[in-house]
Amino acid sequence: MITLHDTGVFLEAGRLSPVSARTPEEGRKGTMAWKILQAHSVSPDPAQLQVRFDAMVSHDITYVGIIQQARASGMKEFPLPYALTNCHNSLCAVGGTINEDDHVFGLSAAKKYGGIYVPANMSVIHSYAREMLAGCGKMILGSDSHTRYGALGTMAVGEGGPELAKQLLKNTWDVPYPKVVLVHLKNAPRRGVGPHDVAIALVKATFESGFVNNCVLEFAGEGISSLPIDFRNAIDCMTTETTCLSSIWCTDETVRAWYELHGRGGEYKAMSPEDGAYYDKYIEIDLAKVEPMIALPFHPSNAYTIREFLENAEEILAGVEADAQKRFPKAKVHLTNKIRDGGVWADQGVIAGCAGGLFDNIDEAAAILKGRDCGNGAFVLDVYPTSVPVGLALSDIGASAALLRAGAVLKPSFCGPCFGAGDVPANNALSLRHTTRNFPNREGSKPGEGQFAGVCLMDARSIAATAANGGRITPADTFDYTPEHHAYHYDPAPYAHRVYNGFGKPQSQTELVMGPNITDWPAMPALSDNLLVELAAVLRDPVTTTDELIPSGETSSYRSNPLRLAEFTLSRREPAYVGRAKACAAEEAARRAGKPSEKLLSLMKRAGADAENTQFGSAVFANRPGDGSAREQAASCQKVLGGMANICYGFATKRYRSNCINWGMLPFTLDEGTPFEAESGDCVYVPNIRTAVEQGREDIPAVILRADGSETPLTLHVRGLTDDEREILLRGCLMNYYAAKLL
Repeated sequence: MITLHDTGVFLEAGRLSPVSARTPEEGRKGTMAWKILQAHSVSPDPAQLQVRFDAMVSHDITYVGIIQQARASGMKEFPLPYALTNCHNSLCAVGGTINEDDHVFGLSAAKKYGGIYVPANMSVIHSYAREMLAGCGKMILGSDSHTRYGALGTMAVGEGGPELAKQLLKNTWDVPYPKVVLVHLKNAPRRGVGPHDVAIALVKATFESGFVNNCVLEFAGEGISSLPIDFRNAIDCMTTETTCLSSIWCTDETVRAWYELHGRGGEYKAMSPEDGAYYDKYIEIDLAKVEPMIALPFHPSNAYTIREFLENAEEILAGVEADAQKRFPKAKVHLTNKIRDGGVWADQGVIAGCAGGLFDNIDEAAAILKGRDCGNGAFVLDVYPTSVPVGLALSDIGASAALLRAGAVLKPSFCGPCFGAGDVPANNALSLRHTTRNFPNREGSKPGEGQFAGVCLMDARSIAATAANGGRITPADTFDYTPEHHAYHYDPAPYAHRVYNGFGKPQSQTELVMGPNITDWPAMPALSDNLLVELAAVLRDPVTTTDELIPSGETSSYRSNPLRLAEFTLSRREPAYVGRAKACAAEEAARRAGKPSEKLLSLMKRAGADAENTQFGSAVFANRPGDGSAREQAASCQKVLGGMANICYGFATKRYRSNCINWGMLPFTLDEGTPFEAESGDCVYVPNIRTAVEQGREDIPAVILRADGSETPLTLHVRGLTDDEREILLRGCLMNYYAAKLL
């Protein structure tokens, strides 16, 4: 169904060829990715991009911090369309007034600086961006990892907040020109197979090996024409889970019709690769061979066909139980008891968000449930249309009524089920979700405290078939139903009547409304001559997600208060981290005041360091940190607690590495295979680090100082820093970098 080819290929007249009249260097310029990226880059070097975007989007977990950073750095108005959506911290009972305080701040900022404000429950971030900001050949930057609009001819990138602050300050997004990977689609999916099935299969094929890590995926092939626009959008948004950098698709009359439907026909243009376009790798997907899929905890790549899963459920679920018990020893994990009466039974179904809550997904789910019911047992089905216009259209065609009559519950547009702020399952429940991720605790449980929930990703069609069978997991291609495709009719009235669009009309006299939870960033000192860090956490998991670095869910309410939010850092993965990091910060504060403790002086003496010129802080070691969300707080919370470095074999995503750099944390890497024989409480001394960064050295000598008194030399790397990134690290963080420019 999916075949990976780790060799270059030319695309000639729609056919794959190992040779062409063009050279690979010439052929690379024939890709859609090349044309869009170079058109947006102001760099004289095509191999080192400096990109300015056409528009930006943020939600209410991130926009307060971004605006605060840009404001502190001298921003006077938004220089490009910037939409502030309110789809994450929408539950305003959590934390008292603080979520709604953020929303009021957002509206006042949109008025003051000339932004776009989308009220709570009006639309999820990516639906609004697709409907109102995307355009063929454009580029959009978002502070959410699933910022992907490639199926609409728009290259979009999800990054941490500081990268958006750079754009607000008229700076650039700097990245080496990426590899471009062709995704060649053929044939058409069969009845009962949906976009999540294709997406999960693609993630399974690519994630573990890093086949497309930090690459651009370029979708082409005759199979595209068989896919409705919602099908394309739903696959595209899940490309984030492959760890690719961005995506772009060929456009056609289906895309033209979509833009015209939304009153933006001028944004359409035909886009396709030139004959002889060259790709560094390629992936072939035969859509006709894709089967209904299920991704088991704890990652979208832990996937099987539903048929294979049901045939081997005892073994597979026992494996999940064992994995969960190893990760979370306090939890009493039971999933094999879901096997009974010849099937596997789920407790919950959720269709929501930028991947699941699309019109076609919900329409077909309604067709499956029409005249049937979900039963009155343990199984519940909740459905969240992705925007008010989508909900209105579903109401007009009767899909909402069919779902409600079947016993499903319709809820407002909200991203909560995707990150643990809505529909949190019961302990040991098995939840099926057409959402983006099933990382541990992302659904809202706290397994470190003994709670556990198993979340599986499935397509809306198979979730609906499961609901019709009372919770018995059922692939939709085996279910007896007739799809009833309805044309989508977009009504602009909800946005016209409720969205504030002030782009190009800043009202500088407007006062920002600052609730008591909205605080400024604490001062962050410049990098000193030498660095001594204590390991506050040593994580040996193959991959560490951003949800583990800073948990989602109820913690989101504190995202506008850096000090309070930092208390949650690694709380569900390494609860001792915060105490260790704060102890390091206290030691550093005393050193800076000229009163270093005897403990610190002893450490400095052991390292051969001068306490006056040696900064002390904390650090985290993880094998591959930063998979998942773009949220900058995964890095900023460490820095607020005195974090000075991450040490790893490689960063899971470019965006997390950027977050570390922008918050002044050194992104140290080790050579693969180099043992890192250290534990929490051990220290790493890096002499002459400031000089090394200034001079662009990439190989940096260091030494591990173990608590038992032993020492081991170590070579750390800081590779591929741009001039600006070096200056950011030297200054201590991005805000300091910009503040220095104002002097």
